[in-house]
Amino acid sequence: MLNQNNLKKIKETVEEFFKKMTFEVEIKILLQKDQTIPMNIKTSEPQILIGERGQTLTEIQHLLKAILKRQIEEPFFIDLDISDYKKKKIDYLKEMARAAADEVALSKKEKQLPSMPAYERRIIHLELASRSNVTTESIGQEPERKVIVRPYP
Repeated sequence: MLNQNNLKKIKETVEEFFKKMTFEVEIKILLQKDQTIPMNIKTSEPQILIGERGQTLTEIQHLLKAILKRQIEEPFFIDLDISDYKKKKIDYLKEMARAAADEVALSKKEKQLPSMPAYERRIIHLELASRSNVTTESIGQEPERKVIVRPYP
């Protein structure tokens, strides 16, 4: 757990970062989980900061981590979300996983999901791990890795 001074420094740095980018944002630091600091950013133009398939959001998160790493000695992670994009994406991925698993269980034919980044594939694998009638596997090379949902033998 980071101390209050470091949390304050993180919030100020993030505010300054977006101000220099000329974005008006409202930053809310959520309840800290271990060394992860979840932050939700509200803005009038979220699509610009999220980017295609969340790519800009990921890059902003990496950039902020690099900037903050120079100021804070303690180990920490930043989980940046803009207008609940990640939360909605996770819900969507879980629903896609369940639908694919139901289809595979009924048809007994494997289903290939679209290519996605590692953290999205992980959500699919975790969502279907407890199902006894299907199994999952990632195939291919980055950035085209995909999840295959197969009937359990």
